[in-house]
Amino acid sequence: MKNSLNLRQVEAFKAVVELGTVSRAADALFVSQPAVSKLLSKLEEDTGLSLFDRVRGKLAPTSHGMRLYEEIDRVFTGLRQLEQAVDSIRRDEQRQLTVGVMPALSGSFVRRVTMNFIKSHPMVHVSIQTRGSQFLADWLVTRQIDVALVGSRVENPYIDREPLISSPLFCAMPMNHALTKKRVIRASDLDGIPFVSFAAGSQTDELVQKAFDAVGAKLNYVLDTVTAPTVCEFVAAGMGVSLIHPLFAEGTQGRIALRRFDPETFFKFQLCRMRTSRNAHLIEAFMHEARVVAQEVSNELLHGQ
Repeated sequence: MKNSLNLRQVEAFKAVVELGTVSRAADALFVSQPAVSKLLSKLEEDTGLSLFDRVRGKLAPTSHGMRLYEEIDRVFTGLRQLEQAVDSIRRDEQRQLTVGVMPALSGSFVRRVTMNFIKSHPMVHVSIQTRGSQFLADWLVTRQIDVALVGSRVENPYIDREPLISSPLFCAMPMNHALTKKRVIRASDLDGIPFVSFAAGSQTDELVQKAFDAVGAKLNYVLDTVTAPTVCEFVAAGMGVSLIHPLFAEGTQGRIALRRFDPETFFKFQLCRMRTSRNAHLIEAFMHEARVVAQEVSNELLHGQ
C-alpha cells in the first residue's frame, strides 16, 4: 500500500457503498459531491485496488471493494460496541458508590450520612462495607471501595486524607455515676475506677494509656472490646466508665453521660479517597454529607451534656 488510509476516505467509501450514490454519500457526510469523488479516487490510489466499477453513471463495488467494505463494517461494528461499553461503564459509575466504614462509625452515623446522600442522589446504589481502618485503606488502593471513613493511623502515599472531625476524648459514665456531678473529669479521678476499654493496641486504648501514664493514674480494666457501640452499651449498663470520642456515643443519648476529660486527648477520624478516583462527583457529594453530619452529631452530643 502506497500511503496510509485516513478516516475520511474510509467514511466516504462506506457511505457510497451503503447509500448507493455519490450524491447521497455527500449529503450524509455534509460535503460536496466532488469532495467525495476525490476521496474515493485517493483511496483507490493509496490501496492500489479497483474498488468500484462505473456502470451507467453509477458506482458498483467490485469484488475487492466488497471485501474491503466487509472489513470496514466489522471495524465500525467494533467501534460501536466500544462506544456502548463506554456508555455502560459511565452509567454504572454514575449509579454506584461503595463506602468503607470503620466499626465505630458503622451505626447511626453512617446511616445519617448515607440517607442524606441518597436524598440528593436517589438513583445511586450505595454499598456499605464495615472493616478495620487498615483493611479499608488496602481496599481503597485496590479500588474495591470508593471512599472510606477511618481512624487517623492510615497513611498511604496514594490515598488523599482529610480530617473528618477532631475532638478530645470524653469520659463516658452511667447516668447515675457519682462523677457526673463534676464538669471535668481528670485522669486521677478515675484511678482504680472500673474501666471499660477498647482492645489492647487500638488507637483509643493507646491514647488512654498515654493520658493515665502521664499523671501516674492506674486503670482498673473490667472489660475490653473492639467496637465503640459495645463499649457504650456496657457503660450504659453500669459496668464501668470509659473514654470515648463523642461520635462513639451517637445513639446512646439519655443512657450515658459525657464529661470533659483532662488532660485533653484528641482522637481523629479521616475521610479517605484515592487521588485518582472513579465516581469523583459522587465521592465528593458523599464526603460533603459526612462532614455535615459529623459536625451536627458533635454539636448535638456536646450541647446535650
